[in-house]
Amino acid sequence: MPTQTLLEHLRATIWGRVLTPVEMARVEADCFEQFVPKGGFVCRKGEALENWVGIIDGLVKINNFSPSGKSVTFTGVTAGGWFGEGSLLKDEFRKYDVMALRDTRVARMPRATFEWLLEISLPFNRFLLMQLNERLGQFIGQVETDRMLDVDTRVARCLAAMFNAHLYPGVEPLVQLSQEEIGYLSGASRQRVNVALQLLEKAGVVRLDYGGIRVLDLEGLRAFQA
Repeated sequence: MPTQTLLEHLRATIWGRVLTPVEMARVEADCFEQFVPKGGFVCRKGEALENWVGIIDGLVKINNFSPSGKSVTFTGVTAGGWFGEGSLLKDEFRKYDVMALRDTRVARMPRATFEWLLEISLPFNRFLLMQLNERLGQFIGQVETDRMLDVDTRVARCLAAMFNAHLYPGVEPLVQLSQEEIGYLSGASRQRVNVALQLLEKAGVVRLDYGGIRVLDLEGLRAFQA
């Protein structure tokens, strides 16, 4: 996929396409881009919320640490996804870390601009309502996956979750995730992910291609259970 500029990214978002020219002009003037290298922090737990955050290019994981020090990953966010609106709406300190799993370009919308859109744009509010609803459904599904399903099925659900047209509008059939990255997002080792992917390939729902995993049967992937 060709690399987008910041302005191209903003204009291509679901919420950007419903703004008026005046609203979009302010968004374009206020938003800014940041580069975060692989392993770097996009956001840190405990910091004040100053921006709504989108991913122009790259991949991040949203995670926290248990009292014993174990890293717990809640979700990943790919190119096209935006996150952090819940914490902005509640006006609280960030409750999780966000780390780049690969070199990542980040778009940031200042809090003042976000709150201005909330005040004047009904379409933007509708987008956020859908965003929060989709996110809630995602996390409910993740709780079920983590508590009830085996590793092979968790890997399948992890891949299928990337195909949410509202949360991740930029994902294509060839998912450019490494086995290590899938392991971070599904809570499995790279070696165990490799076994799961071979099982999914035999089931005919994915194909392991150079540079990623090609999804052949999305509904089959969503319904897969080992």
